[in-house]
Amino acid sequence: MSASPVLPDRPQRKRPLGWIIAAAVVVLAIIVAVVVVAVRGGGSDQAGAAGSGSDQKAQTVTIGVADKALPYWKTYTALAKERLNVTVKLTNFADYSLPNPALKDGQVDINQFQHIQYLANYNVTAKDDLQPIGSTAVYPLPLYATKYDKPSAIPEGAKVAIPNDAINEARALLVLQSAKLIELRDGGSAFSTTDDITSHEVDVQPLDASQTANALQQGSVAAAVVNNNFATAAGLPASDKVFTDDPSSSSAAPYVNVFAVRDEDKDNTTYLDLAKLFQDSAVQKDFTKDYPDAVARDEKASALQDELATVERDAKAAAE
Repeated sequence: MSASPVLPDRPQRKRPLGWIIAAAVVVLAIIVAVVVVAVRGGGSDQAGAAGSGSDQKAQTVTIGVADKALPYWKTYTALAKERLNVTVKLTNFADYSLPNPALKDGQVDINQFQHIQYLANYNVTAKDDLQPIGSTAVYPLPLYATKYDKPSAIPEGAKVAIPNDAINEARALLVLQSAKLIELRDGGSAFSTTDDITSHEVDVQPLDASQTANALQQGSVAAAVVNNNFATAAGLPASDKVFTDDPSSSSAAPYVNVFAVRDEDKDNTTYLDLAKLFQDSAVQKDFTKDYPDAVARDEKASALQDELATVERDAKAAAE
């Protein structure tokens, strides 16, 4: 607050008493005015700070997902409304090839279904620039079998289904190699295809990712690599897992699942807040119930974007 006005030195000669009283009243009025202005100014600043978090403008944001029916999304959307004043509308996609084009075209504002490797492959092939702004978890990629309890028990020549999209196919092939069911040229990579199989104990059958669980349940294959959300939707029990990769390893960084947005929205504070909200303990508690094998990851947007840039460079090199 400003210092009070300084009174001039009192003159040596006498002044009439009425004049002195009038002058004192004027000075007092000035002091009171300064104090009132300062207090009001300080009060308005404090009120603004207190209201900034609780009076956010209501917004509606559409998020594309692949597992809308799972309970953790109910917890998440309720918290978004309560804490951020955001109404989250979930759009479900059963086909992995659809959420990124839907995001690009503005049908959804955010999507959350893919890991960085998948996003990098999409950006390179579609010449797009979608960006990650928050992380969820790394999911193990399991090999399921209903009649066998370990990979070595699967008969020679038996059919094994794997996802046929570029990124999940490569990861599934690495899973089969780790399970000693196939061998890949030069040890394989995140961009391997079935053409890189150099020897095999089983007959690898690439299918749409949404169909590998169904093929196993119908008995058309002896085993199948099934993405977690499709395994959950199909009701595949954990006891049918006969092998899985290690989601906590350093090599799992490209497989961190993310919230993705259009490049022009990567600094949107509402979208960043929604991505961060996934880390809330209430959401995590329900998420863990839905995906008990997932390994939670809380990564900064900048780190995710750096990882994406690295994987995109690798993808471009693999395509040459």
